Amino acid sequence: MKYLNNAHIKALGIDWPKLIGVIETTVRTLAKGDFSQPIKPYLRFGHPSQRIIAMPAFVGGEIEMCGIKWIASYPDNWRKGLPRAHSTMILNDPINGKPLAIIESSLLSGLRTSAVSGLVLQHYAAVRKLESTRLGIVGWGPIGRLHASMCASVLDNKLTQISLFDLKGIELNTIDPLLRPITKITSDWREAYRNSDIFTTCTVSNKRYIDERPPTNMLLLNVSLRDYLPSSIRDIQAILVDDWNEVCRENTDIEQLHLELGLTREATFTLSDMVLSNRIADYDNSESIFFNPMGLAAFDVAIAAYYLREADRLGVGVALR
Repeated sequence: MKYLNNAHIKALGIDWPKLIGVIETTVRTLAKGDFSQPIKPYLRFGHPSQRIIAMPAFVGGEIEMCGIKWIASYPDNWRKGLPRAHSTMILNDPINGKPLAIIESSLLSGLRTSAVSGLVLQHYAAVRKLESTRLGIVGWGPIGRLHASMCASVLDNKLTQISLFDLKGIELNTIDPLLRPITKITSDWREAYRNSDIFTTCTVSNKRYIDERPPTNMLLLNVSLRDYLPSSIRDIQAILVDDWNEVCRENTDIEQLHLELGLTREATFTLSDMVLSNRIADYDNSESIFFNPMGLAAFDVAIAAYYLREADRLGVGVALR
């Protein structure tokens, strides 16, 4: 059994094209039905904002791995100088059940989240034929920073402007030196929102605050899931989800659209629809795309499997006996 931590993952490197490719392979495997992924339960106790989530999954095909992520989310941890999330994964051999690895997976979780967004951005950029593109990010924690890195990789020299906002402020030294020349720290979320073509929410907000309808022809990567008032997104027709049953609960923006405005599963489309049927192309270029990823255990297992195999290949990690 191997132990990997964040330092091991960093040593193995972040290759966005490969990680996005792992996510696309997983999407295609899920579409074939070669997976098992129960709805993830939420363990709550103490303060209502605190939760620990169990995320088990098996993914077949090229991935051929099973495991579970156990992720604790404590939104007020930042006040104590602690990370918001603490995450651990266990991987098992799907043939005999043997434990293969235990992984400190907070970085893996961020890489999974950003790679899923990257798959959407990749397809969106290809369909819309993006040229000069402006990126806006609200929430400059680990997920926001990884999204900036991912977008820079996918868009390359087509990324011409980055607008950042965080309620706690943003230190210049937290911005990649290569991205600083095109990066602006804004005074509020509205400036980033109004002046972006790709807009990403990566917050831990406990109150919805986005009350403006988005500009046309915009990709909204709603990573934090609880930032938009229903009135601001009620007219968007192109609503993309990773899994309706997962995302239409837990007070997400999708659940609020469902409860308040009658949004149904049939009115949305999935990552499988996007990858296999090119559904983004079904919408006029003036239509904004609203992506809501609850986060699927299958993607975590697939990304963890990729890093475990890289670690085995390169001799990285600690053998536990």
